[in-house]
Amino acid sequence: MNTSTSSSPTKESDDRKIPKIPVEIISDEEMALIDAAFAAYETPLARLSTSPRSIRSITLLSKCGLSACGNKGPSDIEDCDRVIGSDSPQKNKSKGVDSFLNRFRRARGLAVTDLTATEWCQKQMEFTLLMGRAEKSKAMKVGSARHAELEEEVIRRVKVNVESAEDVLAIKFMNFIVGINQLLFDGLTRELPLVACVEGVWMVGIIDEIRMPLSGAQRSPMLVDTKTRVRPTLPSEPQRRNGKLQLMCYKYMWDNLVTQKFPSTKFFDFFSLNPNKILSPDIRDTASKSGLSSKTLGDVVRCFENSCCLLPQADEHLLLRYELQEDRSLLEEDNFVYDSEWVEAQIKLQLEFWLGLSEPSYVPDEERWKCRYCAFSSKCQAISSPDASTKQPENVESETPCASN
Repeated sequence: MNTSTSSSPTKESDDRKIPKIPVEIISDEEMALIDAAFAAYETPLARLSTSPRSIRSITLLSKCGLSACGNKGPSDIEDCDRVIGSDSPQKNKSKGVDSFLNRFRRARGLAVTDLTATEWCQKQMEFTLLMGRAEKSKAMKVGSARHAELEEEVIRRVKVNVESAEDVLAIKFMNFIVGINQLLFDGLTRELPLVACVEGVWMVGIIDEIRMPLSGAQRSPMLVDTKTRVRPTLPSEPQRRNGKLQLMCYKYMWDNLVTQKFPSTKFFDFFSLNPNKILSPDIRDTASKSGLSSKTLGDVVRCFENSCCLLPQADEHLLLRYELQEDRSLLEEDNFVYDSEWVEAQIKLQLEFWLGLSEPSYVPDEERWKCRYCAFSSKCQAISSPDASTKQPENVESETPCASN
């Protein structure tokens, strides 16, 4: 039996007084991180900046799938379906290596939530890919609604129609451009979509929130992620580790975009997109209202590259916020330092699973209690026989698994 271990990054000492809040094994956050990559589908929407100081713009809501065409599509850049142009040569390509990445993410990119779900349990991810995802729980829906509410504090949503994969990707890059404009002018943006090539694999993600000082010599953007919880309890260590991995992956992608030239040719080739395809009238109108003179996807990507050139690397300090769903009170803010060696090692480790370089591993013995909350536990060899390791650790409050975001 294979086992995997994931050492947590070193936590900084914090002199602030933290209220005594019980710790729980599992709650909304674990399942959210596991299931986020398999969210329900929604109709594509657009958004308007609500800040008078930001550049006036219209962009597609970042929770719109990369493959969206017409009025139907997945709800999240991380949860998108296939992104293939109408004249895609990939339609006639052989499947090649029968890896999970090739079978399930070849033409859409690997989501950061795919990586975090794999870190939680590779075997569970394998079951999910082969047997399908579980339905979103009530707590997950509440958490998603909270994220939408936070976004609407700075963005107003409007509908935008798309006609092709090129239109959808153009809108995604426009979302990034407008979000960066808002960050530079207001010091805050939310739900910022990312697309970057990591270790030779195309990855996508959405950063919950980015903050940046408007003055002073130090203007490094700080990446923030908000987690909502059903009960007034603090996350367990595996939860914290998983949340930290998510934020560190975002910083890794951000720094990749601002320090290296975006491989646009490789991007167009991978997704079989035509950079010279004329965008739909609706998208060209959207671009014009956003202050972009763009007629093709290639035009938009060049604007995207220019925006990346304006940005510094993300701050080394990252922030995880934990809110109580009931009254949105703050349970804890976990300010921690980016660990480049740890996150790079984790990315490579989880990519081995996706690239078919290693067999899916079970959770280590000390985290075998996760199996008690897994939908596939009856099919998994990890708990085929009773084992004391499935018992909850001492001084940890258990809870029925549910997720929010």
